[in-house]
This record gives sequence, structure tokens and C-alpha cells, in this order.
Amino acid sequence: MTHIPPDAAADSPSALMRVLVLDDDHLLLEVMREMLAACGPCEIALELDARQALARLDEAMPDVLICDLVLPEMDGIEFLQAAASLGYTGKVILLSALEDEVREAAADLARALGLRVVGSFRKPLTPEQLRHALAC
Repeated sequence: MTHIPPDAAADSPSALMRVLVLDDDHLLLEVMREMLAACGPCEIALELDARQALARLDEAMPDVLICDLVLPEMDGIEFLQAAASLGYTGKVILLSALEDEVREAAADLARALGLRVVGSFRKPLTPEQLRHALAC
């Protein structure tokens, strides 16, 4: 199963920040759900699969996209290129265990594609880093 439904606690989706998290690590997705919920009311969608995340992105553009760079089948760069071609205009937060230079190069590429990158972080993301990026 690659799709994890949105947070059931969301009662008024139009008033809530909508966040889509894409990572191939199920445990990290659950940690991100908890961290995001602690940041305030939001509608959280978690995806393990980049193609499913693209479909979700196309259906209902979230306010924030949190994306791992190392993914099976479609890597984070390919995903970001597809997100840009869909006209995604929300905030982008990049995550990866890759070296700082690689993450920054990916962030620069995403910005060149017209995406609004508000953070590029080494895994694991801290609650402080998340709060700061969401506030940008």
C-alpha cells in the first residue's frame, strides 16, 4: 500500500494549511505527521510513491510540499520538475540524507524551475527547522 489518507482530524480543509509529504520511508512519514500536527491545524497528506503524490498534487494543490530527494522509480528532482510543469506555486521543503552540496544544488534547480523553496534540510528534520520553514 503506497497511499496514506489525509489526517482525519482535519475538520475544515479550506481554513487549514494543506501539506503533502512525499518520502519512501513509512516511519518518517508518521514522524512528519506528528511534527506537522504539533505546528498547528493542518490537513496532512502522506505519500510513499512519487506518481501518487503527483496525482494528488494535480488534484488539489497543497500549500506546502515536503519532498525527499532520494526516491525509487522517480527521484526527487524528476518529481520537482513534474510539480513545476503542473504549475505548483506553494512552498517546497526538501529533505535528504545526501550531502549539503547536493541538497543545495537540488534547491537551486528547483528555484530555477520556478518553485518556491523555503528550506533544504538534512534528515532527520527537526521541529525547529520545520516551524521556521513553514513560517517563511
